[in-house]
Amino acid sequence: MATKSNPTHTLGDKEQIDAIIKRINRAQGQLGAISRMLEDGRNCDDIVIQMSAVSKAVNTAAFTLISASLKECIIEDKSNSDAVTEKLQKLFLSLA
Repeated sequence: MATKSNPTHTLGDKEQIDAIIKRINRAQGQLGAISRMLEDGRNCDDIVIQMSAVSKAVNTAAFTLISASLKECIIEDKSNSDAVTEKLQKLFLSLA
């Protein structure tokens, strides 16, 4: 159970969860493609472009998770929502 010193939140928005899972699955596929590109001796420029795409997909998934969680906390107006919001903001800033 969450306490004020250690607030937690689990995302409940099924649509957002599905969107995040799609992005993560896409990133996994891109990582596999990068491995194959390296094994095949592909151009470094192409590989870096794919790595950038993976990074963007993962960051977008993380930002989506955090923003959706913040929205839920604000809407739910829990007694510890300030603490949860502060924790989520710290997570958001860790991605910057």
